[in-house]
Amino acid sequence: MDLTWAGFGTQRIAVEDSSQVGQARRAAHSLAEQVGFDATDAGRAALVATELATNVLRHGRGGHLHLTELAGDGVRGLEVCAVDRGPGFDHAACRVDGYSTGGTQGTGLGAIERQAQVFDTWSDARGAVVVARLYAGGARADVPFAARCMPMSGETVAGDAWYAVRRDGRLSVVVIDGLGHGPIANEAANAGIAAFAGAPMSDPAATIARMHAAMSGTRGGAAAVVGYEEASAGLAFCGIGNIGATLVDLAGTRGLASHAGIVGGQYRRAQTFDFPDSRGKLLVLYSDGLQSRWSLQAFPGLVMRHPATIAAILMRDFDRGRDDTTVLVVRLGG
Repeated sequence: MDLTWAGFGTQRIAVEDSSQVGQARRAAHSLAEQVGFDATDAGRAALVATELATNVLRHGRGGHLHLTELAGDGVRGLEVCAVDRGPGFDHAACRVDGYSTGGTQGTGLGAIERQAQVFDTWSDARGAVVVARLYAGGARADVPFAARCMPMSGETVAGDAWYAVRRDGRLSVVVIDGLGHGPIANEAANAGIAAFAGAPMSDPAATIARMHAAMSGTRGGAAAVVGYEEASAGLAFCGIGNIGATLVDLAGTRGLASHAGIVGGQYRRAQTFDFPDSRGKLLVLYSDGLQSRWSLQAFPGLVMRHPATIAAILMRDFDRGRDDTTVLVVRLGG
């Protein structure tokens, strides 16, 4: 089935005191209504957000909730992700009703898992991540694709942008980092996104050239375009500037090289590089708001988890904290 992920942004809600639990609940309910959930499904989203925010406050020593719109197979959804730097928890024990480390009834994680169509957790000495994805009507519609796009602290819009399309057995993805921050960088990035969306299945180098023309007259930015063919398992990549791109599997990582320059400004060449036999690998694309020196091998087993969990860990542990930040993770071939 054809799908379009139209560069959904991520709401980041601090959970440091009890008043923010209500804020998280209201934000989740509002987003659920925006994506077309009925009253019952919006109530599910509000319940999940409430339980996750409460757990972050009680057991995680405070943290954040991430709210993101989703595109599933034939139905829309939303993701609620809790992130903290607390002492962690025992996954198996905490998912059983009645188990509690904080003197509560111990039904929180079990209730979340029952309401969600996708439920994944990660916990270690650095903290915990809990991901819950909900789809309208309780549909089993999930796709192994996740993205986080957040503006720099103090800005209301991000200078980063992304877009992805799955069509006729092919996946095409773009990430753009407009130069600078705020509305002007956002304008540059959106100009490139519009050019990409007009013909998303083009060769990546040709797409970069089309984006270059569209971004002329703006500040310009860095950009990377990826195309993946399901039938051949071949991946094609073209990048200009400092968008990071990495293929990851159990054997290790392979970086995808970009050329120097500015899309919409000046660059010497745009070349498409081909990477065969990419099925089953993780593709990670990220703007320079994320540190480049990360490795999933430092988190044993994480490479096999849901892309949403991986994206959350990367944002938690490697966000520079002084720039717009985008992380996109997709498991190629499902």
